[in-house]
Amino acid sequence: MFDLEQALLLLELEAPFDKRQVQLARRQLAKRWHPDIAPAGRQNEHQRHLQAINEAADQLERLAESSRGGTVSRAAVKVSSKAAQRAREEEGRRAYEAEQRARAYEADREQHDPFGSRVPDHSVVHRYARCLSYPEWGVGSVTGIYFSGDGDDVQQWARITFNLGVRTVPAGSLQFVDFTRPDPGAERVQRFMVAAQHALAEGNAALAARRLVYARDAAPRDPAVLRLLTVAFWQSGDLPAAARAARDWARAERDRPTAERYASRIYEDMRALDLAIETAEHLTERFPDDVSGWSRVGRLRLRVGRISEAIDALRQAHNLEPSAEVLLDLALAHHLSGDIGAEVSAAHAATRLDPESSRAWSSYAHALARTARIQECLAACEKALSLGHDPEVSDLSRRVRAMMPATIEQQSAAAA
Repeated sequence: MFDLEQALLLLELEAPFDKRQVQLARRQLAKRWHPDIAPAGRQNEHQRHLQAINEAADQLERLAESSRGGTVSRAAVKVSSKAAQRAREEEGRRAYEAEQRARAYEADREQHDPFGSRVPDHSVVHRYARCLSYPEWGVGSVTGIYFSGDGDDVQQWARITFNLGVRTVPAGSLQFVDFTRPDPGAERVQRFMVAAQHALAEGNAALAARRLVYARDAAPRDPAVLRLLTVAFWQSGDLPAAARAARDWARAERDRPTAERYASRIYEDMRALDLAIETAEHLTERFPDDVSGWSRVGRLRLRVGRISEAIDALRQAHNLEPSAEVLLDLALAHHLSGDIGAEVSAAHAATRLDPESSRAWSSYAHALARTARIQECLAACEKALSLGHDPEVSDLSRRVRAMMPATIEQQSAAAA
């Protein structure tokens, strides 16, 4: 882009200007920078500078001829300079991005292609292979086999050109491909399942999910694939995809409740409590002896304020298999319903089932604090504090002691 401001600086002109002023400036500068009057050894610099002056003068003359009235205004120069500045900024940005791409390519080459400088002119390897550790790379062309180390510690490497670029992998992780026969779907599923398990072990759930999508495409109704895909999406934070995978898993494995349990938990994480409750209730209809299903229904109903229905579900879970956790949830439900006696009974039963649970003794102490059984409340507080520090229980104990009536000995001591 022609930079009008730079051309004016080169010709030592100021806006506004016309064609005549440009011609005079050209003649004056030509006398100053003509190669014939240049110092010894400086003719080339004068020649190049005079050439730049003539090119700028030619463009300014054409611009003045095409301008209204034959004069280029100061505003036009200002607009042109801003446009040229934006063009230079854009050119600099493109150059910077190109440099960053080149650096990233060089870093990728150094990391994944350490044997690039040792590639023979004519490789003797003409086999196609895939990397079992990263099956999503697809099939690549083996361009060389190399060895590193010495003695008993010799390692064999393969340099493979994939669609995403050159990768150097251990030769033992290769599976050579024969295009004369089709790739069995079971092998493809197993390949991506193993790679996904490796990614999950490394803590990269998003990569595991991408690999498992390929396995699901090969076996859309495989429960093992759908289960691992649900877990991968859930751990990677993609809850809508995890919910879809859980629904597919539930349709593929109808004789087991695990898929619907996962779906209910995922819906709860999505804050879709209505769907979570509906899924949990459907699970209890299909599997009426599932204790965890009934307890989950009770807890979810508590969260949405369906207290009486939550009590029914928690009682059903308690009848199937008594546990301290269910009793504590039941005590909370009775507390929210205002039935203090039932709350105390449920919390007391939880302490009998799990005498070493500080949570159970804390719940029992808080329930007793709503009654006139002060001594029992203090005993429950002391038991809870003996099992673990709890600021709420400590505060409850202080408040209960402050409400106790003073004895005659305490009153006498206070008077003295």
